[in-house]
Amino acid sequence: MKSFLRGKVVIVGQGYVGLPLALELAKADWQVVGFDISKSIVSQLNSGSSHIEDVSNLELSKFLENGQYKASSSLNEFEDAEVCVICVPTPLNEQGDPNLSMFDSAIRMVATNLYSEALLINESTSYPGTVRDYIKPLVKSLRVDRANSMLFASAPERIDPRNANWQLKNTTRIVSGLDQKSTEKALRFYETICDDVVEVSSPEVAEMAKLLENTFRQVNIALVNQLVPLCRNIDINIHEVIEAAGTKPYGFMKFFPGAGVGGHCIPVDPLYLLWRARLVGLDLPFVAQADLVNSNMATYVASRLIELAKPEKGDYLVLLGVGYKKGISDTRETPAIKVGQVILQRGFTPLWFDPLVPNFEHFDRWDGQSIRGAAVITAQPGLPLKEMISQKIPILDCTGEFRFKNGVETL
Repeated sequence: MKSFLRGKVVIVGQGYVGLPLALELAKADWQVVGFDISKSIVSQLNSGSSHIEDVSNLELSKFLENGQYKASSSLNEFEDAEVCVICVPTPLNEQGDPNLSMFDSAIRMVATNLYSEALLINESTSYPGTVRDYIKPLVKSLRVDRANSMLFASAPERIDPRNANWQLKNTTRIVSGLDQKSTEKALRFYETICDDVVEVSSPEVAEMAKLLENTFRQVNIALVNQLVPLCRNIDINIHEVIEAAGTKPYGFMKFFPGAGVGGHCIPVDPLYLLWRARLVGLDLPFVAQADLVNSNMATYVASRLIELAKPEKGDYLVLLGVGYKKGISDTRETPAIKVGQVILQRGFTPLWFDPLVPNFEHFDRWDGQSIRGAAVITAQPGLPLKEMISQKIPILDCTGEFRFKNGVETL
């Protein structure tokens, strides 16, 4: 077998998880190939243009120029890779169940092209048992000659885009392989790029921990969102309540209300957990209720905006900030979609505006049309609040960041 440390690694998927991982590995002197089936993404990356906010063009170009990184759609890149990491989307289908079509395609490509003693790591969010019961059997069904000599591990991603304090390097990584050899090599691999790597007893523990992390957030956000109507009814500011409770130095973490939850993690991971529980005949009522509460916030927000703006049928209402999180252009699972759909169902016309989002296919973009009201879904930089306030346009702030501005009402 070739020397393991600082060999060739292929990262499958060059999105919000895969591209930052690829460049962190390049920084650690690995020979990195960022594999993506999208030829347009590959071409864009190889030209030195990043489509991910956390990766600058300058940083990308540096590793392209020194040869530590390249993007590719060629299956030949797997043949001499010592490590392959899966970083592809694992969304939900229309029924709210796992959609593993992209994940399945990625494993099939890897299985038929990766060499026999390589280490295959899954970072994509999935359910407990994915590595043991899904990945290895699939590899074996396609290449029985390689399945027994390949190494398999789980190391769930913990990427939080645009987080100024916690990045890939200083966020603890949990790792486990199907056997001790897989675990040891996965540990050595992540120790080259992470300050702290923790071994757990099985891939199932690592996979379950990822789901628990985001289910924890879903449940606590739902608790706060459930209190919003009550606090408004009895004339208490929910944000002041949260800040007050947050002065306790132990036993409490601050979660804030909003129009719902967005991104790939919080709206998705808990439903993977619910799906896995149903397979063994169990219900998780707290998790299911949290998902329902956060989903229903769209109706509450739309109702509050309509009550505030008093529009007539067909009038325009603007959704300000449709990226799922402040500071990014990613609109996956953004609550703005559901809020807009409710507005549309009520007979009004939703528009959107977000300085960071170039395209949002769900509704028309606000381009100066006369509007009756606006809701801040995500507190993006560059929102035209000052202009709207001066025009006395009713504004509902779902984020709490503008609650001290005159002319703005908060949840």
